[in-house]
Amino acid sequence: MIKNNAVLATVMFALVVTVTSVSYTFYQLYETNRAKHIDNVFGKHALISQIYHTYLLKQISEPMFEANLALYDLDDITGKEEYEAIIRQGKVLKSDGTTDREMSSLEFSYIHPTVQPIIISMIEYKDKIYFWAESSHHTVLLEDHSIHAYNPINLLSAYGTLITILLVSFALIIHRLSPLRRLRRQIARFGEGDMGVRFRINGSDEIALIANELDTTQNKIRSLIESRNLFLRNIMHELKTPIAKGRIVATMIGDEKQRGRFEGIFERLELLIGEFALIEEISSGNQYLEKKEYRLVDIIDGAIDSAMVEYDSVSCHVDTMIKIEVDYRLFMTAVKNLIDNAIKYSPDKKMEIAAEGGEILFINTGQPLKKPLSYYIEPFTKDHPTKDSFGLGLYIVDAILKEHGYVLAYERRENRNCFIFVPEKPSKRNHK
Repeated sequence: MIKNNAVLATVMFALVVTVTSVSYTFYQLYETNRAKHIDNVFGKHALISQIYHTYLLKQISEPMFEANLALYDLDDITGKEEYEAIIRQGKVLKSDGTTDREMSSLEFSYIHPTVQPIIISMIEYKDKIYFWAESSHHTVLLEDHSIHAYNPINLLSAYGTLITILLVSFALIIHRLSPLRRLRRQIARFGEGDMGVRFRINGSDEIALIANELDTTQNKIRSLIESRNLFLRNIMHELKTPIAKGRIVATMIGDEKQRGRFEGIFERLELLIGEFALIEEISSGNQYLEKKEYRLVDIIDGAIDSAMVEYDSVSCHVDTMIKIEVDYRLFMTAVKNLIDNAIKYSPDKKMEIAAEGGEILFINTGQPLKKPLSYYIEPFTKDHPTKDSFGLGLYIVDAILKEHGYVLAYERRENRNCFIFVPEKPSKRNHK
């Protein structure tokens, strides 16, 4: 699935990587800005510590202490009802230079009764900033009205804007690539023989230019195919008509020897036209395979009848329950051609057919092949030219087998030749 959508998968991967990178960068920026904000705010703790320390030493009165706090927008809420909630639920942002300490870490052990060390902790609670000043005998919670908790609204706005731009950009890219998927499906349909498919796309971008070039090429191919089909139909018709007339005239020849020669010539011409028509049908891919289940022995019987050989010449060792799913006419033609070849090139004019593990074997005695099998499945190739052969037999067999998911193989077993129909993958066979 991924291979069929490699471009889309690449675009989506780039989108995920880009969004992840941007998100991580903004997260790091958020953490940095937040830390700087906390450090800047906590810079006020030295002033608070000094005021508080002066108050503890009784150098200023309580009204003066409160006046100094008010001067710096600090409000003492030590005795108010929200005091306990702030102390228990507030988040310690920094304490004497140490960030994010637990509330329990604010406990302090004092070793000198006259010196009163002061710990200043900055607490965030409900988007407000508080300073908690504590000594060994006294604590005070101050609300800072001049400072608010860090609000990353500007950073979040920039992040949202950038992510939106990225998503819209990638959505546009995917939208622009969508014609490629449609074009791929259309090409697949055209490859399967649907000549009515159209490739033309409105536009002037690269994809539209490719599609329109394909449409132009398709029109040329369609014209060539129509011309070819018209030529084949005409030539077949024009050839069959004089052949039929020639056979009629041949029967009027008084010399039996000459009559036999002419009849043989016309029979060969009819056979050649038939083989050419079958080759054209298979190689062009225009044939429609009507695959059904048939007993293998029935196909072999039909092939023997079509080859017009004596049943005594063919020894069949095939289980009558073996069934295969094939196009009967084409597969029978392949079997017929191998039967004809096996008998034709066998010294005793006999051959054998067997089935072994899904393979179909055609066996005869005789000389081994002088050249590789690939040589003989090319058209118009043969070792022993005869008047009854055009060198198309194995070529037709090989083409038919490919259409059915078989390959043609050859083995030499002792003094016998074995041509084998080998399935490329396990085919549907039943032994009922």
